[in-house]
Amino acid sequence: MITNALVAYVHYLSFMLCFGALIYERISLKADPSRKEAISMVVADIIYGIAGIALLVSGIYRVIKFGQGSEFYTQNPIFWTKMVTFGLVGALSLYPTVTYVLWALPLSKGELPNVTNKLVSRLRVIINIELVGFASIPFLATLMARGIGLT
Repeated sequence: MITNALVAYVHYLSFMLCFGALIYERISLKADPSRKEAISMVVADIIYGIAGIALLVSGIYRVIKFGQGSEFYTQNPIFWTKMVTFGLVGALSLYPTVTYVLWALPLSKGELPNVTNKLVSRLRVIINIELVGFASIPFLATLMARGIGLT
């Protein structure tokens, strides 16, 4: 029972960390950031990535070992909608992540990254879409947990 609760806790905490990191990125994103601001964006994305991996791993454990049985999930189209949404959000996050990795290169040399208004606009659109996707996942989970989608 305690392991089940701990895996669920890691799952929920990871989700909150992902969402919080995305919110931080969205709010903090601006053209020509200071060194401290650019580093904080890189760190926020690292937190987002680690939390995303923890979310995925804990979710797999919940389906396989600690949930209502893998058939309950895999037979439900809402579950697959949730998984596709998570995958799309993850795929969308690649562009910002690569961008922040590229920021780390000049930062490691004591220089500032070149962050234009056009880049900021592009990143904001992507992060906004990620936030909408992430916000829909708990709703899908709520539907799924109530058996909606099962025939």
